[in-house]
Amino acid sequence: MEWTGARYADKPTVEVHTWIAAAPAQVWTLVSDIELMPRMSSELQSVEWLDGGSGPALGARFVGRSKHDAFGEWATTSHIVEYEPPRRLAWAVEDPQHPTAIWRFTLEPQDGGTLLREWMQMGPAPSGLSFAIERMPEKEQKIVFVRMREFEANMTVTLEGFKKLAESAQTADEADV
Repeated sequence: MEWTGARYADKPTVEVHTWIAAAPAQVWTLVSDIELMPRMSSELQSVEWLDGGSGPALGARFVGRSKHDAFGEWATTSHIVEYEPPRRLAWAVEDPQHPTAIWRFTLEPQDGGTLLREWMQMGPAPSGLSFAIERMPEKEQKIVFVRMREFEANMTVTLEGFKKLAESAQTADEADV
């Protein structure tokens, strides 16, 4: 990610991708299991479906509990805003009409496997990062840049985790044949 000088109000985004040697349906099973994500994240600690839900569906809600050395611990409620199996899954954090962030996975068949992308947008609604910006407004661009780099690094680890799980399952399936 290169320096952009973005401010929070710019709704900065970051996207990472990886190719996985497994069919989209197999990758979708992992990506749509949101409760699996804390295993691959140093920040996201747990996920719990709300309203009696047990998996993603349009409008479904979940609580994510996170932890960060600089920001402490917090919980947010997310709303599934895009659900198109096995192609797209997205959720808005807090208010779906005015979110603090939007996260999205997209899957597309490519070269006998799956191209998996993870994308996120910061803002437009204030988030925990907004408090740091309010305390040091002269450092807003640096604060935003550093946080986006953290998201990029964490997202890369998450996709590598999905890749490893999907490809090890694919290898196991092939060995059973």
